[in-house]
Amino acid sequence: MKAQLTRTAELLSLYTRNPSIELRNQLVQLNAGLVRKIARQISRQSAEPYEDLQQVGFMGLIRAIERFNLRKGCAFSSFAVPYIRGEILNFLRDKGSAIRIPRRWQELYRRSKKLRSELAIVLGHQPSEAEMAEALEVSLQEWRECRTAVRNRLLLSLDATVDRETEGSVRLEETLADPRDRTRQHWQEERWQLQGAIDQLEGTTQAAIECIFLRNLSRKEAARQIGVSPITITRHVQKGVSQLVSLLQPPVAV
Repeated sequence: MKAQLTRTAELLSLYTRNPSIELRNQLVQLNAGLVRKIARQISRQSAEPYEDLQQVGFMGLIRAIERFNLRKGCAFSSFAVPYIRGEILNFLRDKGSAIRIPRRWQELYRRSKKLRSELAIVLGHQPSEAEMAEALEVSLQEWRECRTAVRNRLLLSLDATVDRETEGSVRLEETLADPRDRTRQHWQEERWQLQGAIDQLEGTTQAAIECIFLRNLSRKEAARQIGVSPITITRHVQKGVSQLVSLLQPPVAV
């Protein structure tokens, strides 16, 4: 693993100085495991073939390679994952692919809606995903996969049923997610893209952006936590916003 990380860093350094298809292809091959892992996870919830999702995921990986800035000190894998996942989810949304919801997950999600309200009363706050998973007696990974499947499925007729060949089929209306989940999923994808860009910023600039925009601190509070003056915070925020605008620009088609 360490050798792979070192080789990736070397190739990214070479690619930054002298971009070429040959170097890009080497980076793609070296990091293909990221694409396969994410495509495999999503394919368990999607009607689309794993091979198709994998191909789309490679497009996300290429976008990450094109946009990565080695000087920012961010791990390439952390930067690339949102691009790969976002590319696949965009493909599924545009294609309108149906998401297969396992019967177990249908029951799990129905239980979670009531349990979430009960936990909020007991805990005094909205339960985290980890707290929900513990209360439902499932792993955090399974709960997240369940949530993702429900958020990304294609909405059919409310009278349609699932598991038609098994007894106890349920109407799709009974398993529908909160209508706001679709919007939340879109926000989540954008947040992944934004976080990938923030991770490329220089240390103090990144900290300033996170304090002001993600943690809603005042500039005085941010300055105290980071250990600089409020004027310096202002400069870093202006610099960071400008860099983020540039980083989040869609790639120009060639």
